[in-house]
Amino acid sequence: MTKAEIVAKISEKLGIEKTEVQNVVEHFMEGIKDSLEKGDNVYLRGFGSFIVKTRAEKTGRNISKNTTITIPAHNIPAFKPAKVFVQSVKTKVKVETKAKAKAKKK
Repeated sequence: MTKAEIVAKISEKLGIEKTEVQNVVEHFMEGIKDSLEKGDNVYLRGFGSFIVKTRAEKTGRNISKNTTITIPAHNIPAFKPAKVFVQSVKTKVKVETKAKAKAKKK
């Protein structure tokens, strides 16, 4: 589902114009980004948490030059779903086997 589809669904369900809904969705996402950029986590009870994770410094390889490089410690945004959300997805979404997935693509 895309952002446009989410906007259309909310607009249809609540009877609000799409432009207004899109404005709210944009501001919601902007608020989350601003909070994470400041280092603050965002907690949405029953849905999940947008958090800032710290990645430790590590050694990597530059394959083309065959040298080792040091990747410095850095922060990344992450999403951690709430237990209720995870359980809901587990019970409602059916697991596809590899054979079914291949047959579906053909």
